Amino acid sequence: MGEIFTEEHEAFRDMVRSFIEKEVAPYHEQWEKDGIVSRDVWLAAGRQGLLGIEVPEEYGGGGIDDYRYYMILNEEMAKVGAHGPGFAVHNDINGSYLLKLCTEEQKRRWLPGYCSGEIITAIAMTEPGAGSDLQGIKTTAIKDGDHYVLNGSKTFISNGILADLVIVAAKTDPSAGARGVSLLVVERGMEGFTRGRNLDKVGMHAQDTAELFFDNVRVPEENLLGEEGMGFIYLMQNLARERLSIGASALAGAEAAFEQTLEYCKTREAFGRPIGKFQHNRFLLAEMKTELTVARAFTEQCVLKQVAGELTAEEAAMLKYWNTELCKSVVDRCVQLHGGYGYMLEYPIAKAYQDVRIQTIFGGTTEIMKEIIGRSLGV
Repeated sequence: MGEIFTEEHEAFRDMVRSFIEKEVAPYHEQWEKDGIVSRDVWLAAGRQGLLGIEVPEEYGGGGIDDYRYYMILNEEMAKVGAHGPGFAVHNDINGSYLLKLCTEEQKRRWLPGYCSGEIITAIAMTEPGAGSDLQGIKTTAIKDGDHYVLNGSKTFISNGILADLVIVAAKTDPSAGARGVSLLVVERGMEGFTRGRNLDKVGMHAQDTAELFFDNVRVPEENLLGEEGMGFIYLMQNLARERLSIGASALAGAEAAFEQTLEYCKTREAFGRPIGKFQHNRFLLAEMKTELTVARAFTEQCVLKQVAGELTAEEAAMLKYWNTELCKSVVDRCVQLHGGYGYMLEYPIAKAYQDVRIQTIFGGTTEIMKEIIGRSLGV
């Protein structure tokens, strides 16, 4: 890999590959059919130290504050198309909120289970009528004594069926716009908290993605995450890391698709010679290799900035936009190079074609990424 990884990182990568080979790969096809992974894989990840890597050891975590370990885990999962276990949502997104915003009491209550895999987490921002425009959310949480009364619904929630703990963005002051948004932690079993169906998606079938409903859910004030009215700011602060994770995973998936296709082009013959020998195909491969190499350099630059705490929202938006669009484009070209076999789901490239389409949409659409970048230019 690139120079950004040390020997310790590469040893961790070897461990992650062994974990995937033993705990993920043999079961993923069944999870695809089931539309959900087994909780066993979460517990196995917890035992292996793959959850809460940056959480201090006193709460059961690894005590290593180095984003590159999460990047390696995400990359290796993406390379084999293992999109079922929602580790990235748990680690990269929710972990940031919990570590930065939890009180000491909340940390002791939630983090040990979070690190062991016994508590699976989700974050609920998107609503049926509000996606990228988070200021438009309608879910409310009105204070009543020492509780908040939560009403509303969320959709497209990754880990939605399995989640034991859901970070919910809601308006505690509906008249205050973005300044009225707060984050509340809703726990499995709270009265009035129900889940809708496990949504039937184009791809990523093994990952449970659900609708969530809140009907007068009484959430104790001890489950407020951070300060009241600061939710929108917290969301904005953490989205850069989420977008970096999506972008880095997209690139790893694209690289894997390219390597599979390159091998196919060397072995598949037409008109008496390997199809990679035809100039058009060779040029396609050359284009993709160049694009991936350039994207890898920018990705590593962004990762190092994240490790140093210097990654900006604009840079994360650029990476997310570029890498996810590139992944979509690379996989599409790779399907074409596979010919009819590229349309057969027993080939990994066909599966990738289904799975990668969401990447330019979730975590903020490409259009929103361009808006963020454009605004930073003063236009």
